[in-house]
Amino acid sequence: MEKIISAKGVRKGFPVAGGDTFWALKGLDLEIARGQLAILKGRSGSGKTTLMNILSALDYPSEGEVFLQGSNIVEMSEKERGLLRRRKIGFVFQSVALVPMMTAYENVEFALRLAKYKGSRRERVEECLKMVGLGSRLAHLPQELSGGEQQRVAIARAIAHRPEVLFADEPTAELDTNTGLQVVKIFKELAASEGVTIVMTTHDTGLMEIGDVVYQLEDGEFVG
Repeated sequence: MEKIISAKGVRKGFPVAGGDTFWALKGLDLEIARGQLAILKGRSGSGKTTLMNILSALDYPSEGEVFLQGSNIVEMSEKERGLLRRRKIGFVFQSVALVPMMTAYENVEFALRLAKYKGSRRERVEECLKMVGLGSRLAHLPQELSGGEQQRVAIARAIAHRPEVLFADEPTAELDTNTGLQVVKIFKELAASEGVTIVMTTHDTGLMEIGDVVYQLEDGEFVG
């Protein structure tokens, strides 16, 4: 399988009192293939969100290399990293962060404008909302949608510009178990239909078996 993300010797340190360093990540190696649903699992404070931020070019490692489609993103300029995030990466966060005065359609369409999407925005917005089961809810405002439906709008928004990789940080944390499972199943379907690679953090042990590959973190290291 084609390797889309790889990390080698990734360490992340933060200065603490007394001139010492707290190592949140302690030399991690990782590989994720195209179209996989990869899960970064661990308790709060295990380092999973820190690792995701580095893999998604939101933060830099203290040491190590991170490659996306063969390009070392650690060596890129801030401008290059910004373009990478806008064009090749999608994000879904625990807080859906939808614009409250925009409908589901407008929230997704706005993301396409920001990404300077070249095709028909209307067709792509409707296609993405249908993919997540909201084809009949285009005109609804976020407050008129359930928590699960809001998260599905956020997913449609994140994949609308056809990213290579979708990063989802605890996307099911605010949802009940059944709704959370529905969201993860949507991720699996998107990986198959869109060819997008998905990297998701979670502390929910019930979601582990759904992932194609699971990396479990504990105190900044992979275990198990």
